[in-house]
Amino acid sequence: MPHTKRSNLSPGMLVDIVLKKDQRTGTLTRGTIKRLLTKSAVHHHGIKVELTDGQVGRVKHIIQN
Repeated sequence: MPHTKRSNLSPGMLVDIVLKKDQRTGTLTRGTIKRLLTKSAVHHHGIKVELTDGQVGRVKHIIQN
């Protein structure tokens, strides 16, 4: 899955993330990546990112490169 590999993501990409508070419901939040927070190359729950608006969550879908 592309959203679980750090190398597939970069700042400026539009993505859907799940916030910590929305993990039970699975509600997605769309935004642009400001920075990657996960240091490992792969994470099975998705790479953790910070969006340009300051929200932090794990990437679930890549919308555009």
